[in-house]
Amino acid sequence: MLARWICAALTAALLAALIIASGSGSGAAAETKTAIFAGGCFWCMEAAFDEVDGVTDTTSGYAGGTAPNPTYGSHEGYKEAVKVTYAPAKVTYAELLDHYWRNIDPFDANGQFCDKGSAYQSVIFVGNDAEKALAEKTKQEIADRFKQTVATEVRPVTTFTPAEDYHQDYHTKNPIAYKYYKWGCGRAERLEQIWGKAHS
Repeated sequence: MLARWICAALTAALLAALIIASGSGSGAAAETKTAIFAGGCFWCMEAAFDEVDGVTDTTSGYAGGTAPNPTYGSHEGYKEAVKVTYAPAKVTYAELLDHYWRNIDPFDANGQFCDKGSAYQSVIFVGNDAEKALAEKTKQEIADRFKQTVATEVRPVTTFTPAEDYHQDYHTKNPIAYKYYKWGCGRAERLEQIWGKAHS
């Protein structure tokens, strides 16, 4: 009788532990935030943020426009951008901003590297006042450091539409084509000129 009672008690305790563990796991999984950055070609921005510890997902897409259903062939008014999903317990928004700046040319008002036009201009899309304050602060710090006007805009988040499937994870699905594009576009060379070797 005692053995049966002990067995029942252990079973109940195990079930309770499993329920608690399950609940805490779902809570941890839900503790993510998103940030949207435009920095020229979204393939390159996705690749840059994929290497950051604490980033759980990246999505290439079109941000900031108003026309419905933007596509790669028709996204006038939109910027090529990446939506970054991250765990604040592992990486802060300030750290994401630092990584962003080091992967763009903040002084080019016409686009990024070999990609020119409004779709390739750099923009930080902020979701609240705290993000805006951090973005503006770091923008000013860069302007002061380099004694140059920073062309990157800081705008509120409005719209974001994921790009077509073939654009997602392009750097891993098509590594040779991606590396050829990145090299041919002069991205790495220009980033090294600005930031030194501490960039993606």
